[in-house]
Amino acid sequence: MRSIEHWIGGASVAGSEYTTVYQPATGEPQAQVAAGGRSEVDRAVAAAVTAHRSWGEMSLSRRTKVLFRMRDLVERHESDLARLVTAEHGKTVEDARGEVIRGREVIEYACGIPELLKGAYSDQVSTGVDSYSLRAPLGVCAGITPFNFPVMVPMWMHPISIACGNTFVLKPSERDPSASNLVAQLYADAGLPDGVFNVVHGGRAAVDALLDHPDIAAVSFVGSTPIARYVHERAASSGKRVQALGGAKNHAVVLPDADLSDAARQITSAAYGSAGQRCMAISAVVAVGSAGDELIELLDKEVAAIVVGPGDQDASQMGPLVTGEARERVITAVDEAERAGATVVVDGRGLRVDGHEGGYFVGPCLLDRVTPGMSAYQQEVFGPVLVVLRADTLDEAIDIINANPYGNGTALFTANGASARRFVRGVTVGMIGVNVPLPVPMAYHSFGGWKASLFGDTHIHGPEGVSFNTRGKVVTSRWPVQAEASPSDLRFPTAT
Repeated sequence: MRSIEHWIGGASVAGSEYTTVYQPATGEPQAQVAAGGRSEVDRAVAAAVTAHRSWGEMSLSRRTKVLFRMRDLVERHESDLARLVTAEHGKTVEDARGEVIRGREVIEYACGIPELLKGAYSDQVSTGVDSYSLRAPLGVCAGITPFNFPVMVPMWMHPISIACGNTFVLKPSERDPSASNLVAQLYADAGLPDGVFNVVHGGRAAVDALLDHPDIAAVSFVGSTPIARYVHERAASSGKRVQALGGAKNHAVVLPDADLSDAARQITSAAYGSAGQRCMAISAVVAVGSAGDELIELLDKEVAAIVVGPGDQDASQMGPLVTGEARERVITAVDEAERAGATVVVDGRGLRVDGHEGGYFVGPCLLDRVTPGMSAYQQEVFGPVLVVLRADTLDEAIDIINANPYGNGTALFTANGASARRFVRGVTVGMIGVNVPLPVPMAYHSFGGWKASLFGDTHIHGPEGVSFNTRGKVVTSRWPVQAEASPSDLRFPTAT
Protein backbone atom coordinates (compact mmCIF):
# COMPACT_ATOMS: atom_id res chain seq x y z
CA MET A 1 0.00 0.00 0.00
CA ARG A 2 1.23 3.49 -0.88
CA SER A 3 2.67 5.47 2.07
CA ILE A 4 2.31 9.23 2.48
CA GLU A 5 5.12 10.64 4.62
CA HIS A 6 5.86 13.92 6.34
CA TRP A 7 7.81 16.61 4.48
CA ILE A 8 10.32 18.24 6.82
CA GLY A 9 13.38 20.32 6.02
CA GLY A 10 13.07 19.68 2.29
CA ALA A 11 12.86 15.88 2.47
CA SER A 12 10.37 13.06 2.95
CA VAL A 13 10.39 11.79 6.54
CA ALA A 14 8.86 8.43 7.49
CA GLY A 15 6.34 8.24 10.27
CA SER A 16 6.41 6.00 13.33
CA GLU A 17 2.65 5.44 13.12
CA TYR A 18 0.18 5.45 10.23
CA THR A 19 -3.55 5.74 9.59
CA THR A 20 -5.56 4.63 6.55
CA VAL A 21 -6.67 6.82 3.65
CA TYR A 22 -9.81 5.49 1.97
CA GLN A 23 -11.18 5.78 -1.56
CA PRO A 24 -14.60 7.46 -1.08
CA ALA A 25 -16.02 6.03 -4.31
CA THR A 26 -15.39 2.44 -3.21
CA GLY A 27 -14.89 2.57 0.55
CA GLU A 28 -11.63 0.65 0.14
CA PRO A 29 -8.21 1.54 1.62
CA GLN A 30 -5.89 3.17 -0.88
CA ALA A 31 -2.94 4.48 1.15
CA GLN A 32 -1.49 4.92 4.61
CA VAL A 33 -0.51 8.34 5.92
CA ALA A 34 1.98 9.11 8.67
CA ALA A 35 0.38 10.15 11.95
CA GLY A 36 2.72 12.65 13.55
CA GLY A 37 2.74 14.13 17.03
CA ARG A 38 4.90 16.33 19.19
CA SER A 39 8.25 14.93 18.06
CA GLU A 40 7.47 15.45 14.35
CA VAL A 41 6.14 18.95 15.02
CA ASP A 42 9.27 19.78 17.02
CA ARG A 43 11.43 18.59 14.14
CA ALA A 44 9.45 20.58 11.56
CA VAL A 45 9.47 23.75 13.64
CA ALA A 46 13.21 23.43 14.24
CA ALA A 47 13.73 23.19 10.47
CA ALA A 48 11.49 26.23 9.97
CA VAL A 49 13.31 28.26 12.62
CA THR A 50 16.65 27.52 10.97
CA ALA A 51 15.33 28.35 7.51
CA HIS A 52 13.81 31.64 8.68
CA ARG A 53 17.23 33.05 9.57
CA SER A 54 18.06 33.36 5.88
CA TRP A 55 14.60 33.40 4.25
CA GLY A 56 13.39 36.28 6.42
CA GLU A 57 16.43 38.31 5.30
CA MET A 58 16.18 37.37 1.63
CA SER A 59 15.40 40.19 -0.76
CA LEU A 60 11.85 40.72 -1.98
CA SER A 61 13.11 40.21 -5.52
CA ARG A 62 14.47 36.72 -4.77
CA ARG A 63 11.36 35.72 -2.82
CA THR A 64 9.16 36.88 -5.68
CA LYS A 65 11.12 34.86 -8.24
CA VAL A 66 10.40 31.70 -6.25
CA LEU A 67 6.70 32.54 -6.10
CA PHE A 68 6.49 33.18 -9.84
CA ARG A 69 8.11 29.81 -10.51
CA MET A 70 5.73 28.18 -8.04
CA ARG A 71 2.76 29.77 -9.80
CA ASP A 72 3.88 28.30 -13.12
CA LEU A 73 4.47 24.85 -11.62
CA VAL A 74 1.02 24.74 -10.03
CA GLU A 75 -0.51 25.61 -13.38
CA ARG A 76 1.58 22.94 -15.11
CA HIS A 77 0.54 20.30 -12.55
CA GLU A 78 -3.10 21.38 -12.30
CA SER A 79 -4.41 18.02 -13.51
CA ASP A 80 -2.06 16.05 -11.25
CA LEU A 81 -3.25 17.95 -8.19
CA ALA A 82 -6.90 17.65 -9.22
CA ARG A 83 -6.70 13.89 -9.67
CA LEU A 84 -5.09 13.44 -6.26
CA VAL A 85 -7.94 15.43 -4.73
CA THR A 86 -10.57 13.39 -6.56
CA ALA A 87 -9.01 10.08 -5.50
CA GLU A 88 -8.96 10.97 -1.80
CA HIS A 89 -11.81 13.48 -1.39
CA GLY A 90 -14.28 12.17 -3.97
CA LYS A 91 -15.24 15.40 -5.75
CA THR A 92 -15.28 15.44 -9.54
CA VAL A 93 -12.05 16.16 -11.37
CA GLU A 94 -13.43 19.38 -12.85
CA ASP A 95 -14.51 20.57 -9.41
CA ALA A 96 -11.06 19.70 -8.05
CA ARG A 97 -9.42 21.56 -10.93
CA GLY A 98 -11.49 24.61 -9.98
CA GLU A 99 -10.10 24.62 -6.46
CA VAL A 100 -6.54 24.37 -7.78
CA ILE A 101 -7.17 27.41 -9.98
CA ARG A 102 -8.61 29.42 -7.08
CA GLY A 103 -5.64 28.44 -4.92
CA ARG A 104 -3.22 29.48 -7.65
CA GLU A 105 -4.83 32.94 -7.65
CA VAL A 106 -3.52 33.47 -4.11
CA ILE A 107 -0.01 32.62 -5.29
CA GLU A 108 -0.46 35.21 -8.04
CA TYR A 109 -1.51 37.77 -5.44
CA ALA A 110 1.53 36.88 -3.33
CA CYS A 111 3.76 37.52 -6.35
CA GLY A 112 2.97 41.20 -5.82
CA ILE A 113 4.48 41.18 -2.33
CA PRO A 114 6.99 43.99 -3.08
CA GLU A 115 4.04 46.33 -3.58
CA LEU A 116 2.01 44.84 -0.72
CA LEU A 117 4.79 45.34 1.83
CA LYS A 118 5.54 48.97 0.96
CA GLY A 119 5.58 51.14 4.06
CA ALA A 120 5.09 54.87 4.56
CA TYR A 121 7.62 57.68 5.07
CA SER A 122 7.14 61.05 6.72
CA ASP A 123 9.90 63.58 6.17
CA GLN A 124 10.80 66.25 8.76
CA VAL A 125 8.22 65.31 11.41
CA SER A 126 10.32 67.49 13.68
CA THR A 127 13.42 69.49 12.91
CA GLY A 128 15.92 67.04 11.47
CA VAL A 129 13.70 64.07 12.35
CA ASP A 130 12.07 61.59 9.93
CA SER A 131 9.62 58.71 10.58
CA TYR A 132 8.80 55.65 8.52
CA SER A 133 6.82 52.42 8.93
CA LEU A 134 7.45 48.91 7.69
CA ARG A 135 6.00 45.40 7.97
CA ALA A 136 8.26 42.66 9.40
CA PRO A 137 7.74 38.88 9.19
CA LEU A 138 6.56 37.02 12.29
CA GLY A 139 8.87 33.98 12.09
CA VAL A 140 7.32 30.50 11.94
CA CYS A 141 3.61 30.27 11.04
CA ALA A 142 1.35 27.21 10.97
CA GLY A 143 -1.75 26.19 9.06
CA ILE A 144 -4.31 23.56 10.06
CA THR A 145 -6.62 22.78 7.16
CA PRO A 146 -9.77 20.73 6.43
CA PHE A 147 -10.49 17.88 4.04
CA ASN A 148 -12.92 19.71 1.76
CA PHE A 149 -10.36 21.83 -0.13
CA PRO A 150 -6.98 20.13 0.30
CA VAL A 151 -5.28 22.41 -2.24
CA MET A 152 -7.15 25.72 -2.12
CA VAL A 153 -7.51 26.30 1.61
CA PRO A 154 -3.82 25.69 2.42
CA MET A 155 -3.02 28.05 -0.46
CA TRP A 156 -5.13 30.70 1.27
CA MET A 157 -2.40 30.58 3.92
CA HIS A 158 1.12 29.53 2.95
CA PRO A 159 1.88 31.60 -0.22
CA ILE A 160 1.25 34.93 1.51
CA SER A 161 2.93 33.84 4.72
CA ILE A 162 6.02 32.70 2.84
CA ALA A 163 6.04 35.78 0.61
CA CYS A 164 6.03 37.97 3.72
CA GLY A 165 9.27 36.32 4.86
CA ASN A 166 7.89 33.68 7.23
CA THR A 167 8.48 29.95 7.22
CA PHE A 168 5.51 27.59 7.40
CA VAL A 169 4.36 24.28 8.89
CA LEU A 170 1.19 22.80 7.36
CA LYS A 171 -0.98 20.17 9.07
CA PRO A 172 -3.44 19.04 6.37
CA SER A 173 -6.41 16.75 6.82
CA GLU A 174 -5.43 13.12 7.25
CA ARG A 175 -8.37 12.15 4.98
CA ASP A 176 -6.85 13.58 1.78
CA PRO A 177 -3.17 14.34 2.45
CA SER A 178 -1.42 13.58 -0.85
CA ALA A 179 -1.93 16.97 -2.53
CA SER A 180 0.00 18.72 0.24
CA ASN A 181 3.06 16.57 -0.41
CA LEU A 182 2.93 17.35 -4.11
CA VAL A 183 2.69 21.06 -3.28
CA ALA A 184 5.78 20.66 -1.07
CA GLN A 185 7.66 19.04 -3.96
CA LEU A 186 6.59 21.84 -6.30
CA TYR A 187 7.92 24.43 -3.86
CA ALA A 188 11.25 22.58 -3.81
CA ASP A 189 11.28 22.52 -7.62
CA ALA A 190 10.56 26.25 -7.61
CA GLY A 191 13.72 26.85 -5.58
CA LEU A 192 12.22 27.43 -2.14
CA PRO A 193 14.97 26.74 0.41
CA ASP A 194 14.69 23.64 2.56
CA GLY A 195 12.70 24.16 5.74
CA VAL A 196 10.66 27.14 4.54
CA PHE A 197 7.63 24.90 3.84
CA ASN A 198 7.01 21.76 5.89
CA VAL A 199 4.16 19.26 6.09
CA VAL A 200 3.34 17.27 9.22
CA HIS A 201 0.50 14.78 8.89
CA GLY A 202 -1.61 13.53 11.76
CA GLY A 203 -4.60 14.18 13.98
CA ARG A 204 -5.20 15.92 17.29
CA ALA A 205 -1.74 15.17 18.70
CA ALA A 206 -0.13 17.09 15.85
CA VAL A 207 -2.68 19.92 16.14
CA ASP A 208 -2.11 20.37 19.88
CA ALA A 209 1.64 20.31 19.41
CA LEU A 210 1.38 23.14 16.87
CA LEU A 211 -0.94 25.18 19.09
CA ASP A 212 1.40 24.85 22.08
CA HIS A 213 4.80 25.19 20.42
CA PRO A 214 6.63 28.28 21.71
CA ASP A 215 8.43 28.92 18.42
CA ILE A 216 5.23 29.21 16.34
CA ALA A 217 4.12 32.83 16.13
CA ALA A 218 0.79 32.49 14.30
CA VAL A 219 -1.80 29.84 13.50
CA SER A 220 -4.37 29.82 10.70
CA PHE A 221 -7.24 27.35 10.83
CA VAL A 222 -10.27 26.44 8.72
CA GLY A 223 -12.80 23.86 9.93
CA SER A 224 -15.88 23.37 12.08
CA THR A 225 -16.94 25.98 14.62
CA PRO A 226 -16.30 23.86 17.77
CA ILE A 227 -12.75 23.12 16.65
CA ALA A 228 -12.20 26.72 15.49
CA ARG A 229 -13.16 27.92 18.96
CA TYR A 230 -10.82 25.38 20.52
CA VAL A 231 -7.93 26.34 18.25
CA HIS A 232 -8.43 30.03 18.92
CA GLU A 233 -8.58 29.65 22.68
CA ARG A 234 -5.63 27.25 23.00
CA ALA A 235 -3.32 29.05 20.57
CA ALA A 236 -4.17 32.50 21.93
CA SER A 237 -3.54 31.32 25.49
CA SER A 238 0.05 30.55 24.47
CA GLY A 239 0.49 34.04 23.02
CA LYS A 240 0.00 33.25 19.33
CA ARG A 241 -1.74 35.31 16.70
CA VAL A 242 -4.77 33.29 15.52
CA GLN A 243 -7.28 33.36 12.68
CA ALA A 244 -9.73 30.47 13.01
CA LEU A 245 -12.49 30.19 10.41
CA GLY A 246 -15.44 28.07 11.54
CA GLY A 247 -18.64 26.62 10.16
CA ALA A 248 -21.51 28.06 8.18
CA LYS A 249 -25.18 27.97 7.35
CA ASN A 250 -25.31 29.96 4.16
CA HIS A 251 -28.69 31.29 3.06
CA ALA A 252 -29.97 32.28 -0.36
CA VAL A 253 -32.98 34.61 -0.27
CA VAL A 254 -35.16 34.55 -3.38
CA LEU A 255 -37.60 37.40 -4.03
CA PRO A 256 -40.62 37.09 -6.34
CA ASP A 257 -39.10 39.60 -8.81
CA ALA A 258 -36.01 37.44 -9.39
CA ASP A 259 -35.40 35.38 -12.50
CA LEU A 260 -36.55 32.20 -10.78
CA SER A 261 -35.24 29.82 -13.44
CA ASP A 262 -31.77 31.33 -13.17
CA ALA A 263 -31.98 31.36 -9.37
CA ALA A 264 -32.89 27.65 -9.32
CA ARG A 265 -29.93 26.76 -11.55
CA GLN A 266 -27.49 28.87 -9.55
CA ILE A 267 -28.71 27.58 -6.20
CA THR A 268 -28.54 23.96 -7.37
CA SER A 269 -24.90 24.41 -8.36
CA ALA A 270 -24.07 26.16 -5.09
CA ALA A 271 -25.87 23.60 -2.92
CA TYR A 272 -24.74 20.32 -4.47
CA GLY A 273 -21.32 21.03 -5.93
CA SER A 274 -18.68 18.94 -4.15
CA ALA A 275 -21.63 17.05 -2.59
CA GLY A 276 -22.34 20.09 -0.44
CA GLN A 277 -18.98 19.79 1.32
CA ARG A 278 -18.10 23.47 0.99
CA CYS A 279 -17.98 26.07 3.73
CA MET A 280 -19.62 28.47 1.23
CA ALA A 281 -22.26 26.03 -0.02
CA ILE A 282 -25.83 27.30 -0.05
CA SER A 283 -27.57 24.98 2.41
CA ALA A 284 -30.70 27.03 3.16
CA VAL A 285 -33.06 28.91 0.85
CA VAL A 286 -35.53 31.50 2.14
CA ALA A 287 -38.30 31.84 -0.46
CA VAL A 288 -40.14 35.12 -0.03
CA GLY A 289 -43.86 35.45 -0.72
CA SER A 290 -45.14 34.09 -4.01
CA ALA A 291 -41.66 32.89 -5.08
CA GLY A 292 -41.93 29.75 -2.95
CA ASP A 293 -44.07 27.27 -4.89
CA GLU A 294 -42.63 28.06 -8.32
CA LEU A 295 -39.09 27.96 -7.00
CA ILE A 296 -39.68 24.52 -5.46
CA GLU A 297 -40.97 23.20 -8.81
CA LEU A 298 -37.90 24.52 -10.60
CA LEU A 299 -35.49 23.22 -7.94
CA ASP A 300 -37.17 19.81 -8.04
CA LYS A 301 -36.40 19.48 -11.77
CA GLU A 302 -32.82 20.74 -11.42
CA VAL A 303 -31.93 18.62 -8.39
CA ALA A 304 -33.53 15.41 -9.64
CA ALA A 305 -31.44 15.62 -12.83
CA ILE A 306 -28.06 15.64 -11.04
CA VAL A 307 -25.89 12.69 -12.09
CA VAL A 308 -24.13 11.09 -9.11
CA GLY A 309 -21.13 8.83 -9.59
CA PRO A 310 -17.38 8.43 -9.07
CA GLY A 311 -15.55 11.73 -9.37
CA ASP A 312 -13.15 10.43 -12.01
CA GLN A 313 -15.96 9.64 -14.47
CA ASP A 314 -16.75 12.38 -16.96
CA ALA A 315 -20.51 11.90 -16.67
CA SER A 316 -20.55 12.49 -12.92
CA GLN A 317 -21.74 15.87 -11.67
CA MET A 318 -21.55 14.99 -7.98
CA GLY A 319 -19.28 12.48 -6.29
CA PRO A 320 -19.44 10.64 -2.96
CA LEU A 321 -19.04 12.06 0.51
CA VAL A 322 -15.60 11.83 2.09
CA THR A 323 -16.44 9.17 4.72
CA GLY A 324 -19.13 6.71 5.67
CA GLU A 325 -19.78 8.76 8.82
CA ALA A 326 -20.51 11.82 6.69
CA ARG A 327 -22.98 9.80 4.65
CA GLU A 328 -24.79 8.63 7.77
CA ARG A 329 -24.94 12.19 9.09
CA VAL A 330 -26.77 13.31 5.94
CA ILE A 331 -29.26 10.45 6.10
CA THR A 332 -29.94 11.12 9.79
CA ALA A 333 -30.53 14.83 9.13
CA VAL A 334 -33.12 14.07 6.43
CA ASP A 335 -34.78 11.43 8.60
CA GLU A 336 -35.16 13.86 11.50
CA ALA A 337 -36.47 16.66 9.26
CA GLU A 338 -39.08 14.38 7.74
CA ARG A 339 -40.27 13.27 11.18
CA ALA A 340 -40.45 16.94 12.24
CA GLY A 341 -42.82 17.78 9.37
CA ALA A 342 -40.57 18.84 6.48
CA THR A 343 -41.56 17.78 2.96
CA VAL A 344 -38.93 15.62 1.23
CA VAL A 345 -39.15 16.86 -2.36
CA VAL A 346 -36.07 15.01 -3.66
CA ASP A 347 -34.88 12.02 -1.64
CA GLY A 348 -31.32 10.80 -2.15
CA ARG A 349 -31.15 8.50 0.87
CA GLY A 350 -31.56 5.27 -1.07
CA LEU A 351 -29.07 5.97 -3.84
CA ARG A 352 -26.81 3.14 -4.95
CA VAL A 353 -24.15 3.47 -7.63
CA ASP A 354 -23.64 0.33 -9.71
CA GLY A 355 -20.20 -1.14 -9.25
CA HIS A 356 -19.50 1.14 -6.29
CA GLU A 357 -21.86 -0.27 -3.68
CA GLY A 358 -19.27 0.25 -0.93
CA GLY A 359 -18.77 3.91 -1.76
CA TYR A 360 -19.96 6.76 0.43
CA PHE A 361 -22.68 7.89 -1.95
CA VAL A 362 -25.88 9.69 -1.07
CA GLY A 363 -28.05 11.46 -3.59
CA PRO A 364 -29.03 15.13 -3.48
CA CYS A 365 -31.84 15.87 -1.00
CA LEU A 366 -34.28 18.80 -1.22
CA LEU A 367 -36.49 19.60 1.77
CA ASP A 368 -39.38 22.08 1.74
CA ARG A 369 -41.40 23.65 4.56
CA VAL A 370 -38.44 23.55 6.92
CA THR A 371 -38.62 25.73 10.03
CA PRO A 372 -35.76 27.29 12.02
CA GLY A 373 -36.36 24.88 14.87
CA MET A 374 -35.56 21.76 12.85
CA SER A 375 -32.16 20.13 13.31
CA ALA A 376 -31.61 20.01 9.53
CA TYR A 377 -31.63 23.80 9.61
CA GLN A 378 -29.78 24.34 12.88
CA GLN A 379 -26.91 21.98 12.11
CA GLU A 380 -24.17 22.37 9.54
CA VAL A 381 -25.00 19.12 7.76
CA PHE A 382 -22.08 19.51 5.31
CA GLY A 383 -23.61 17.33 2.65
CA PRO A 384 -25.99 17.45 -0.34
CA VAL A 385 -29.02 18.67 1.64
CA LEU A 386 -30.82 21.90 0.71
CA VAL A 387 -33.58 23.11 3.02
CA VAL A 388 -36.22 25.64 1.98
CA LEU A 389 -37.87 27.98 4.46
CA ARG A 390 -40.72 30.37 3.69
CA ALA A 391 -40.96 34.08 4.58
CA ASP A 392 -43.59 36.71 3.82
CA THR A 393 -41.22 39.67 3.38
CA LEU A 394 -37.59 40.52 2.75
CA ASP A 395 -37.30 41.91 6.27
CA GLU A 396 -38.52 38.61 7.69
CA ALA A 397 -35.91 36.78 5.60
CA ILE A 398 -33.19 39.11 6.92
CA ASP A 399 -34.34 38.41 10.47
CA ILE A 400 -34.06 34.65 9.84
CA ILE A 401 -30.47 35.05 8.63
CA ASN A 402 -29.48 37.35 11.48
CA ALA A 403 -30.93 34.99 14.09
CA ASN A 404 -28.68 32.18 12.84
CA PRO A 405 -25.45 31.80 14.86
CA TYR A 406 -23.31 31.62 11.71
CA GLY A 407 -22.38 34.55 9.51
CA ASN A 408 -20.17 33.21 6.75
CA GLY A 409 -21.88 33.80 3.39
CA THR A 410 -25.29 34.67 1.99
CA ALA A 411 -26.93 35.59 -1.30
CA LEU A 412 -29.95 37.47 -2.59
CA PHE A 413 -31.70 36.85 -5.90
CA THR A 414 -33.65 39.89 -7.05
CA ALA A 415 -34.13 42.36 -9.92
CA ASN A 416 -34.61 45.28 -7.53
CA GLY A 417 -31.64 47.45 -6.57
CA ALA A 418 -33.35 48.96 -3.53
CA SER A 419 -34.06 45.48 -2.15
CA ALA A 420 -30.46 44.46 -2.76
CA ARG A 421 -29.14 47.51 -0.94
CA ARG A 422 -31.41 46.88 2.05
CA PHE A 423 -30.28 43.26 2.15
CA VAL A 424 -26.56 44.07 1.91
CA ARG A 425 -26.79 46.64 4.68
CA GLY A 426 -29.11 44.58 6.87
CA VAL A 427 -27.55 41.11 7.11
CA THR A 428 -24.90 40.35 9.73
CA VAL A 429 -22.82 38.22 7.37
CA GLY A 430 -19.24 38.66 6.19
CA MET A 431 -19.56 37.73 2.50
CA ILE A 432 -22.61 38.62 0.43
CA GLY A 433 -23.66 37.82 -3.12
CA VAL A 434 -26.27 39.66 -5.16
CA ASN A 435 -27.47 37.23 -7.84
CA VAL A 436 -24.22 35.36 -7.10
CA PRO A 437 -24.70 32.22 -4.98
CA LEU A 438 -21.08 31.58 -3.95
CA PRO A 439 -19.62 34.99 -3.06
CA VAL A 440 -16.06 33.75 -2.55
CA PRO A 441 -13.81 36.81 -2.88
CA MET A 442 -10.98 36.92 -5.35
CA ALA A 443 -7.51 36.58 -3.86
CA TYR A 444 -6.94 40.34 -3.71
CA HIS A 445 -9.85 40.68 -1.28
CA SER A 446 -9.97 38.89 2.07
CA PHE A 447 -12.14 35.87 2.93
CA GLY A 448 -13.97 35.52 6.23
CA GLY A 449 -17.29 35.49 7.99
CA TRP A 450 -18.82 36.98 11.12
CA LYS A 451 -20.26 35.62 14.37
CA ALA A 452 -19.57 31.90 14.95
CA SER A 453 -17.92 31.62 11.52
CA LEU A 454 -14.74 33.43 12.60
CA PHE A 455 -12.64 33.49 15.77
CA GLY A 456 -10.04 36.24 15.70
CA ASP A 457 -10.17 39.67 14.15
CA THR A 458 -8.47 39.08 10.80
CA HIS A 459 -9.82 37.50 7.62
CA ILE A 460 -7.71 35.23 5.45
CA HIS A 461 -5.65 36.07 2.31
CA GLY A 462 -5.87 39.43 0.54
CA PRO A 463 -4.80 42.62 2.38
CA GLU A 464 -5.82 41.23 5.77
CA GLY A 465 -3.74 38.13 5.07
CA VAL A 466 -0.66 40.32 4.60
CA SER A 467 -1.45 42.14 7.84
CA PHE A 468 -1.94 38.86 9.72
CA ASN A 469 1.41 37.48 8.55
CA THR A 470 3.43 40.57 9.45
CA ARG A 471 3.74 43.07 12.29
CA GLY A 472 4.36 46.76 12.04
CA LYS A 473 7.41 48.76 12.99
CA VAL A 474 7.61 52.54 13.15
CA VAL A 475 11.07 54.10 13.11
CA THR A 476 11.82 57.68 14.12
CA SER A 477 15.35 58.78 13.23
CA ARG A 478 17.59 61.81 13.54
CA TRP A 479 21.09 62.25 12.14
CA PRO A 480 22.44 65.35 13.88
CA VAL A 481 25.52 67.10 12.63
CA GLN A 482 28.14 66.43 15.29
CA ALA A 483 29.13 70.09 15.64
CA GLU A 484 25.52 71.07 16.35
CA ALA A 485 24.80 68.36 18.93
CA SER A 486 22.75 69.75 21.81
CA PRO A 487 23.03 68.85 25.48
CA SER A 488 20.77 66.24 27.08
CA ASP A 489 17.15 67.35 27.53
CA LEU A 490 14.95 65.25 29.84
CA ARG A 491 11.71 66.90 28.84
CA PHE A 492 9.13 64.80 26.90
CA PRO A 493 9.84 65.25 23.18
CA THR A 494 7.48 67.41 21.13
CA ALA A 495 7.52 68.46 17.47
CA THR A 496 9.51 71.66 16.99
